[in-house]
Amino acid sequence: MSQMDTDTIDLTVTSPPYDNLRSYNGYSFDFEMVARELYRVTKQGGVVVWVVGDATVKGSETLTSFRQALFFKDIGFNVHDTMIYEKAGLAFPDSNRYYQMFEYMFILSKGAPKTFNAIKDRVNRSAGRIVNGKERNHAGTFSEKSGVGNVTKPLGTRFNIWKIPNMKRGVGHPAPFPEQLAYDHIVSWSNPGDMVFDPFGGSGTTAKMCALSGRLYISVDISEEYCEIARKRVEGLSIV
Repeated sequence: MSQMDTDTIDLTVTSPPYDNLRSYNGYSFDFEMVARELYRVTKQGGVVVWVVGDATVKGSETLTSFRQALFFKDIGFNVHDTMIYEKAGLAFPDSNRYYQMFEYMFILSKGAPKTFNAIKDRVNRSAGRIVNGKERNHAGTFSEKSGVGNVTKPLGTRFNIWKIPNMKRGVGHPAPFPEQLAYDHIVSWSNPGDMVFDPFGGSGTTAKMCALSGRLYISVDISEEYCEIARKRVEGLSIV
């Protein structure tokens, strides 16, 4: 990132290594340096999607995720949304706590996000009904709801808890990023032709989904082995 120009990235979609849960060929990273550089290279109105979780060490969750989110806020990012990635399965559940099924997806923005293309795939149980009624204001008084008289549509905007199928193994990476998760964030927070970045490119999922959705992309990884995997996944795509 030190070789990249300031204010050049529209969107970053990444899932960094955390809490030494995977070896990643023995590599590690300086989180604070990466966070500061992400702020520098992100355009005003740009977004960083930071997908991360916490390990449990000596009976306590590390809260690495929250420490990182707070640091991003301290250096100038807005924590625009705290989303949940609900996994479709789990391995080796603990016997003394409820099963861990999610990771955080922090949506960090440099100012107000300039792009939001809401995914509308939530089946609306009240489809066809006319919106009416009142809503409570901050002061405790009531006012007419916005959209009164409108007919409720069949599909509503997706909630911020996303259940995404796990990525199939066999790509040669210890923690492959789910393609659907990357794709959905890319189309939500960017437009075709925008520049999307992944500083922990791994097996190249973000790059692949950018290529398929008409976005430009920069994907880097410290491991040449992972870069080669990413190149092979992107090469040969049938792109219209």
